[in-house]
Amino acid sequence: MSSFKHKDYKDDLLFVPLGGCNEIGMNLNLYQYKGKWIMIDLGIGFADDYLPGIEVVLPNIDFLQEIRQDIIALVLTHAHEDHMGAVPYLWDEINLPIYATPFTAAMLKYKMSDEGLAGKVRITEVKQGSTIDLGPFSLELIDLTHSIPEMQAIAIKTDRGTIIHTGDWKLDPTPMLGPVSDEKALEKYGDEGVLALVCDSTNVFVEGESGSEEGVRKQLKETIGNLKRGVVVTTFASNIARVESIVRAGHEAGRRIALVGRSLHRVAAAAKDSGYLTDIEFLSDKEASKLPPEEVMILCTGCQGESRAALSKLVQGQHPYLRLHKGDTVIFSSKIIPGNETRIRWLHNRMAALEVEVITEKNLPIHVSGHPARAELQRMYQLCRPQIAVPVHGEAAHIKEHAAFAKSMQVPEVVECENGVFVCLSSDTHPVGVQGYVPSGYLAVDGTSIIPIDSPIIKTRRKLKDLGCVMVSLTLDKNGKCISPPLVSGPGVLDPQADRELLRELSALAEEVAEASGGKKKKGDGVREAVLSAIRKAVNQEVGKKPVMEVHIHRI
Repeated sequence: MSSFKHKDYKDDLLFVPLGGCNEIGMNLNLYQYKGKWIMIDLGIGFADDYLPGIEVVLPNIDFLQEIRQDIIALVLTHAHEDHMGAVPYLWDEINLPIYATPFTAAMLKYKMSDEGLAGKVRITEVKQGSTIDLGPFSLELIDLTHSIPEMQAIAIKTDRGTIIHTGDWKLDPTPMLGPVSDEKALEKYGDEGVLALVCDSTNVFVEGESGSEEGVRKQLKETIGNLKRGVVVTTFASNIARVESIVRAGHEAGRRIALVGRSLHRVAAAAKDSGYLTDIEFLSDKEASKLPPEEVMILCTGCQGESRAALSKLVQGQHPYLRLHKGDTVIFSSKIIPGNETRIRWLHNRMAALEVEVITEKNLPIHVSGHPARAELQRMYQLCRPQIAVPVHGEAAHIKEHAAFAKSMQVPEVVECENGVFVCLSSDTHPVGVQGYVPSGYLAVDGTSIIPIDSPIIKTRRKLKDLGCVMVSLTLDKNGKCISPPLVSGPGVLDPQADRELLRELSALAEEVAEASGGKKKKGDGVREAVLSAIRKAVNQEVGKKPVMEVHIHRI
């Protein structure tokens, strides 16, 4: 339970981030007024090496259980995984009405179907720029450009004031797909008065502007048009404008396009369901394999070096139909997400060994960010002119820098957030700013289970990864004597062949200690603890490590 006293703040306008304010990703935002709550976005994050065996992390939603009966709905700003990817994992706990634009809804339906939840989600499709009335909140969706279709900022209107929740955005004058950012709507709200701007901090350290998709499309056409051998292009699957740019560039070069990778097929299907890419037909990988390399272009998944993605299979010669050959070119129309450098470097080295040319954004301007650089942030503040700035969607350094930037824009109040704070935005009795904390943190998706990241499972797995383990198995008769020599193994610690003599010595030691303990009539865990202590000491003396130890005793 949190220390948050709902009744004390029932009539106040509150903001509570449970994800996205200690990291870039895993967004979960809550707003409260008159005792009712709305949720904006529910996304995933991606694990690092600190969580071995874990790929996906989720926001801790313990606080949602406390206020569940007062949450009206979940509203999704767009279809990126870090904004909606947690919905299937946490659906049983939230089970809320969901509002989303057609493309976002289509993407969510595919995800829910993958998890066996097809038809169980209450999704209300809303048009871009439309209005949603939810209890004491009136929401107006506002078009903003981003690296995915139908990104919607949300104007949250209450009788205490209007909040502009930007979500992810940029100001791209030529996005190539979908409308440009609705600066007139933002300016209108600025004229009327914006209480608070809750704003993306991702590129706050980047000077200038983020760049336009039109420039990327021109460069891709030029680059692909000059290539004569096999061409493979990889990008973020959800960037439909980029997918279309790649396809158009391929077509202008006289190539047919093969779509390779499950997530690309899913996104393309959702795009077609929503009226995008309707005039484009893709080849299958099998069909592409039957054409000369100069007549086809492969558009595939794997721009972040994912081991199971199509590009990794191509590089390793493991794809069932397609191969990379000497003289081919692989184009990365993407950036490297921090944390993925090692995997991508491995891919590049494998391609170098195959004598395959690699083109990245470092060579040519074939990628632009979907997030605002400082000139765009300045424009947003000039349009909205908020009384309060609340930087979100960033690590601590991003949020602190964004807070300083907002102050330079003459914003009267700036609130620096972290996950779990509850922020008062308007009240008759409480000051603006952080009032306290609610439960927050992370959950880990471990296969088919969801577990806390401080679970003993994760702690033990971390030790196993670093130190290995030693396992001892004994079978004792009713007198405590070993029926056969104990079995000792040391995965990650001892080599079964090179350390055979040591393993025999450890087996003899385990037998000696077990029988001596049995002779002393130790019961329960007494024998186990004695063997555990002796083997741990012996292993540490021999190899200088303290691995995870397990002793299993079978009694007959």
